[in-house]
Amino acid sequence: MPAGQPFTRLCEKLARPRTLGRADLHIHSTSSDGTYTPAQVVELARRSGLSAIAITDHDTTAGLTPAQAAADNAPSPEVIAGVEITTEYAGRELHLLGYFFRADDAALQEALQSLQSDRVGRFHEMIARLRQLGIHLPDELLADIGKNGSLGRRNLAELLVQTGAAETVREAFQRYLHDRGRAAVPKRRLPVADAIALVRGAGGVAAWAHPTYDCTEAALTELRDLGLQALEVDFPSCRPSRSRELRSWAVRFGMAVTGGSDCHGPEPAGRGIGTHGISASEIAALRQLVSRDAESAERSAR
Repeated sequence: MPAGQPFTRLCEKLARPRTLGRADLHIHSTSSDGTYTPAQVVELARRSGLSAIAITDHDTTAGLTPAQAAADNAPSPEVIAGVEITTEYAGRELHLLGYFFRADDAALQEALQSLQSDRVGRFHEMIARLRQLGIHLPDELLADIGKNGSLGRRNLAELLVQTGAAETVREAFQRYLHDRGRAAVPKRRLPVADAIALVRGAGGVAAWAHPTYDCTEAALTELRDLGLQALEVDFPSCRPSRSRELRSWAVRFGMAVTGGSDCHGPEPAGRGIGTHGISASEIAALRQLVSRDAESAERSAR
């Protein structure tokens, strides 16, 4: 079908997610373990009709500046400062989303740099474990890995696919890299209270990413008291009944809501940019939290 023709444009429009005025606030780029560059993320969000996005790479904000630069010449989407921080709560891993923070905040960036450095060491330890299993990755594939972003297991899984050690990323995880996999190495995790304090200290909003089924009212009570302000309520693995429950808890605990596709690339289609997200009114509620904290800090400083 010829590009640019009226019928082609109509088909493209009808195929896009119905996301006018919506925001996808959970997207990964090549700055961590995604396959789209920040500029590509912005373009795909624009095509999907999103009003705002947040690139929430793992333990890094490296994608923020190039994404904002790519969005500068168009009215949408707005690129919100975002990050997904690896934290620990009650002995388990909890992913904390940060939004609207000052990206140049020294304390936040120092903590993120420390986590990134640890990721590099972990990555090379996993390579060593693979070598013990008889899997050798060519040096030329490793030469530039991680120079522009935060390393994770998905990066290594993609290398295993490139070298033929696994057919798919999914198979690489199943065979070697799942949590108890033969080549897996645990990540260093910030105490969740420290991560929440860092995000809020940088003027941002702290949210619980893709809350698992051990997200209980008791856990929310404790995390709210630590400063948690929002819950992710729309994400790929969340069933409609669970989403409704999380929304009701957010109301009960006085929290805002967030949501996003958790997109890492073109596959799977159910995690494409714009497939999950929040409404214009819900993103406005997140902004109000930022304003409220700023006003409170100003009063305290008087």
